[in-house]
Amino acid sequence: MNCKEAEKNIPSFLQDELGGSYLEEFLEHVESCPECEEELTIQLLVTEGLERLETGNNFNLQDELLIKLGGAEHRIRVHRTLLYILYCLEAAVAAAIIIALCVVFRL
Repeated sequence: MNCKEAEKNIPSFLQDELGGSYLEEFLEHVESCPECEEELTIQLLVTEGLERLETGNNFNLQDELLIKLGGAEHRIRVHRTLLYILYCLEAAVAAAIIIALCVVFRL
């Protein structure tokens, strides 16, 4: 992912709308690109900070960014786990089909 794509996807990230491998690419880019990390911080400050100030709640930019990134990393781990389970189930079904064919055709 390049900087232009990452910056375009910051609002979607802040609204938890990125998922799967696209979210992973986004995080890898932001963590390795100081300019995009700064842009993410600025947009987080604008969106979350203003909302919190309007409601009178305290706002710690660094904590909010860490929470947002931690949540995204958790979603990536869940996605990977679900993909692993899916692959295992597919392998089990394929094995069951092969066994059934062997039984039917007495191979």
